[in-house]
Amino acid sequence: MATTASDVLHDLEVEYDRIEAILDSLTEMQWISPSSAPGWTVADTVLHLALTEEGVVATLANPQAVWADRSAPLDDVIDDQVRSEVAPPAVVFERWRTARRAAIAALAAADPDTAVRWAAAPLRPRTLATTRLAEHWAHTLDITEPLELRYPDTDRLRHIAWLGHATLPYAMRLAGLDPASVCCTLTAPSGSVYRYGPTDADSTVTGEMGAFCRVGARRLTAGDSGLTATGPAGDDTLRVLRNYAA
Repeated sequence: MATTASDVLHDLEVEYDRIEAILDSLTEMQWISPSSAPGWTVADTVLHLALTEEGVVATLANPQAVWADRSAPLDDVIDDQVRSEVAPPAVVFERWRTARRAAIAALAAADPDTAVRWAAAPLRPRTLATTRLAEHWAHTLDITEPLELRYPDTDRLRHIAWLGHATLPYAMRLAGLDPASVCCTLTAPSGSVYRYGPTDADSTVTGEMGAFCRVGARRLTAGDSGLTATGPAGDDTLRVLRNYAA
């Protein structure tokens, strides 16, 4: 089932609206509670999302810009950014709200064929928008799960599943493996079935789309996912699967 850049951008904005409603419902105590992101409160996690949305705007304004220092491991750089800009929850929330709207506008206005520098490699706007959906979804899990708030899966996960499959060659090379052809057949929350990769691939992954995306986000282990992997590269696929590049 093919999707377009406008499909991704529409679904990204819908997801942002859903996340904003969740954040708007939080109490002061919930904002300062620990999230599932190690060492970060809920407010820290939202601040990180605001900072990266500001990075989207900056890099789309200047495709050659580098949004994060790479002289140190990216995780360390990101943690330093968050700790250097800690602010009260209300300030963080408004910063994210402003940044997410600016990022949507910048992505909509961007030349779809011009790649811009991002975390590990140049990305076209459609893929950059997909990474924003993946990151916001993963970090919203980090917020909602410890607070026991509802955040049900939707078929918007199909974009994140596409990203996980599309980055498999990169992930395999990073792990010292030769890229392999893999067909992933995933059942979305609606019951629709999405297939990524050639149907005649030697290796396959099948199962629930939500589980596949959680494994790629490092929020679920392959062993606990219920996903079925077959073929010479099946197990390696689940081991290296990632919905991001770093």
